Amino acid sequence: MIERYHLRYFLAVVTTGNFSRAAAACNVSQPTLSVGIAKLEKLLGGPLFSRTNRRVALTDAGAKLLLHARTIEAGFAAAERDVAGSSAPQTLRLGVLTTIARRWIEELLGDADLFRDGARIEIVEGSERDLRGRLGRGRIDAAVTILREGDAGGAAQRLNRESYQLALSRNHRLAARRTVRVEELMNDAMILRRQCELLPETSRFFTAHGVRPFFAARTTSEAKAVSYVRAGLGVTIMPRTLAEPGIIMVPLEGFDFTRDVSLLWAPHMQAERGRRTSLTAALERIVRADSDEDSFARPL
Repeated sequence: MIERYHLRYFLAVVTTGNFSRAAAACNVSQPTLSVGIAKLEKLLGGPLFSRTNRRVALTDAGAKLLLHARTIEAGFAAAERDVAGSSAPQTLRLGVLTTIARRWIEELLGDADLFRDGARIEIVEGSERDLRGRLGRGRIDAAVTILREGDAGGAAQRLNRESYQLALSRNHRLAARRTVRVEELMNDAMILRRQCELLPETSRFFTAHGVRPFFAARTTSEAKAVSYVRAGLGVTIMPRTLAEPGIIMVPLEGFDFTRDVSLLWAPHMQAERGRRTSLTAALERIVRADSDEDSFARPL
């Protein structure tokens, strides 16, 4: 008989792409998780993952199981919420991509309309992959993340389309420029934003133009990355909305990547029309106002 922990282990491997990270996410040892996956494969009569030294991929059987596993786990999570929430204030669990502008979330949390009747918001930060996994398993109700091709229209609301630009301090020699060529950064130090979802593309772009910069700092903190740039330690590539006072955003010629920031809803929230409408309206208002007032991010 398939048990819930089998599906939890399976979904954790899918979400993390790695057995050791999946074990850590499930708070078990890797051998324990591997044994659980092996039992599930035995019960279903075949392998669910094809394993190589570099990655773990779903087999055809694993892909077929995935949809069912997510639905079942979401049902378990919904049952837990309903029972626990019968006497507790209503809580909306909102996933937030680590590269989303922090001022958006700060303003959202200051919106009194979202907290009427004792309602609460729980913020869950994570990578895009982590948040999508949590949505699929019903572990969060919604996520502010990146819209991708294939996202269901009814479960996704685009908030903003923005470009990736070069972030400079106001005192940088190129700060007054309307555009910058990558070759002009040959001697500039760079700040590496480890959590950037466009990191591979950025690396390939610089390498293709013969620019191999010195990295003055490597950080997973957007606040620190901005501080380093503002202080003149180096420059970086980041979404336009991450700019703050003291930072100038300038387009990099030929670097034409954009991203669609969106609000994605978990399947179990499809019937929650009231909460969906209020959160969507609040975020749309904040993003629209921010787009109208981001003059600090433009070249002087």
